[in-house]
Amino acid sequence: MTVVELSKRTGKSIRHLQDILINVGEKACSEFDSLSIDVAELVAMEVGVNVKRLHTSEGSEILPRPPVVTVMGHVDHGKTSLLDALRQTSVAAKEAGGITQHVGAFVVTMQSGASITFLDTPGHAAFSAMRARGAAVTDIVVLVVAADDGVMPQTLEAMKHAKAAKVPIVVAINKCDKPGAKPERVKVQLASEGLELEEMGGDIQVIEVSATTKSGLDSLEEALLLQAEMMELKARVDGPAQAYVVEARLDKGRGPLATAIVKAGTLACGQHVVVGAEWGRIRAIRDMIGKVTEKANPAMPVEIEGLKGLPMAGDDIVVVESEERARMLSAGRKKMFERDRLLKIGQERMEISSPTDEVLESVDLPIIVKADVQGTVQAVTDSLRTLNSPQVIVNVVHVGLGPISQSDVDLAQACGACIVGFNIRSPPASVTQAATRANIKIILHRVIYHLLNDIGDLIVEKAPGTSETQVAGEAQVLNIFEITGRTRSKAADVKIAGCKVITGRMAKASTMRLLRSGEVVFEGSCESLKQEKQDVETVTKGKECGVVIQDCFDFQIGDVVQCLEEIRRKPKFISSDNGAVRIEC
Repeated sequence: MTVVELSKRTGKSIRHLQDILINVGEKACSEFDSLSIDVAELVAMEVGVNVKRLHTSEGSEILPRPPVVTVMGHVDHGKTSLLDALRQTSVAAKEAGGITQHVGAFVVTMQSGASITFLDTPGHAAFSAMRARGAAVTDIVVLVVAADDGVMPQTLEAMKHAKAAKVPIVVAINKCDKPGAKPERVKVQLASEGLELEEMGGDIQVIEVSATTKSGLDSLEEALLLQAEMMELKARVDGPAQAYVVEARLDKGRGPLATAIVKAGTLACGQHVVVGAEWGRIRAIRDMIGKVTEKANPAMPVEIEGLKGLPMAGDDIVVVESEERARMLSAGRKKMFERDRLLKIGQERMEISSPTDEVLESVDLPIIVKADVQGTVQAVTDSLRTLNSPQVIVNVVHVGLGPISQSDVDLAQACGACIVGFNIRSPPASVTQAATRANIKIILHRVIYHLLNDIGDLIVEKAPGTSETQVAGEAQVLNIFEITGRTRSKAADVKIAGCKVITGRMAKASTMRLLRSGEVVFEGSCESLKQEKQDVETVTKGKECGVVIQDCFDFQIGDVVQCLEEIRRKPKFISSDNGAVRIEC
C-alpha cells in the first residue's frame, strides 16, 4: 500500500509515518510511494496497530493441492492407532523401512498417485488455539468414534471445534472388528447430535474402519480424496511461501525445530523468515522421513531448522528480504505480543474479580510448565488458565520443552512456583532431591484431565477462603441470676443466663446472639462462660452452664442463646463426567 493508504488505515499523519520509515531504514518516501508488506507491518507496529496479513493469488500459477487432514476424537477411541495405521500405508514410510521421524504431520500417497497430508495435533485445545490465531491449516477433520463406546464428551467437543472452524467432517467409526461393535448405533447417535450423515440424506461421509486389522483404510482415504475434490483445493506454487507452524521442539544438536505446513508458494533453504515473534534463516528443510530437501511446496509437511527461538503452534511463517528486516519485525512483534499478553492478563483478573461489593482476598499460584513439544505446552498453558478463580490467579511464569532441570527448580524457588511436567520423563534424582529440599511441588502427568485435577486440588489448598459466620451451638435459658455491680466500673447489675446446651457447643471465645420468639434481640461478645461455678472454654450438648454476654441485661426464661463462630470457607473444585473442571467459590 502507499503511505497515504497506510495513514488512513492507522489514523496517523503522513509526516509521522515518514519519520518512522526513516527510523526503520527506509529512504524518505513520498506520500504516494508504495510500501512492501514487511515495511507496512513494521510501521503499523510502531504506532501500536495490530496487523493481519492477507495473502493473494493474483498473478500466480494456481494448481490443485493435496488436502490437509486433522484426526480428532475422544480419548481411547483409537486416534493414535488410526494415525499409526495410516502412516504404515504411506509409500514414503515403506521406502524408509517403516521408520519415520517425530514429525507432527505425514503424507499418505495412494496407488493412484494422489496424496493426503495428515496432521497429528496434540489435542482439541491446540486445534482451537491455532484456529483462534487465524491458522487455517486444516481442510478436513476426521472424527474418530469407537464402535463399541459410541459418542462421548470429547467426540462432541471435536464436533464443536470442527463446526466453529467451518471445516467439513468425515466420520471414521473405529474398532469395528471388536465383538461389542455397534456402528449402526453410533450413526444414530451422531445424527441425533446434528451431523447430517450421507446415508441419512446428508453430505457427511461415514466409513467403518479398524486400525488393528487395517480394514477400511482404503475407503477412508478415498472418502477424503472425494471430499477434497468437491472442495476444489488449489494453491499458487510460485512466490513467497504462506506457511503455518504445526509443532515446534528443541533438539540438543540442531536447536529450535518447527514442523510446518506450506499452504501456498514455495519455502526454500536460505530464506530469511519471521515465524510469529521469532526469526531466523532457514538452514535446512527436511521432509517427513528426515530427508533434506531444498524447498517445500503447498500441502507439504516439513521440519525447518535455523530459527533463533521456538515459535508457537499456529504461528505464520513470513519470508522477508534480509536479516536486518527479520530482526526488526521479530522485535516489533515481541513488543506487541507482550503488550497484548499483559492486557489479556489484566482483563482476566477483572473478569474473575467478585461482582459484589465484597473485596475477596486473592493470591497468585505461579506455575512453570515443561512439556515434550511446543503445541502441548500451549494446550496445557491454556487449560491451566481456565482454572483461574476470584481467590487464586494461575500465573504461568515460564514454559519450556524437555525434562525438568536444575534451572527450573532454581526459578521455582525464586518465585515460589510449582513445576508441571506434561508428557515428559521423570527428572533426574538430583533434580528431584533439590526440589524436595526446596519444598517445591513437581506434578507429572500424561493425561490433561488428571493434571487439571491435581492443580485444582492445589488451588483449593492455597485459596484463603471467604469469611463466613455459622451457628456453632444453641442453649436455652432456664434461669436468670443477678450479681450486684459493685465490682464493675458502672453501677449496673450483671445478669447471668443459666442455660442448657441443646445443640452443638457453646464457646467462650465467640460472639453470642440472644433470640426471643425467633427474633434477634441482642448480639455481643461472651464475657463469661461457667460450668459448675468454674470458668471453662467450651460446654457441649446436654450440659448446663452460666453465660454472661457483655452489656446484655435483658434475659428472659425461654430465650435462646446462639454461639456464633467465624469460619473460612474454601472454594470447591468441581470435575464433571466429561472431564471439564472448574473452581467454584
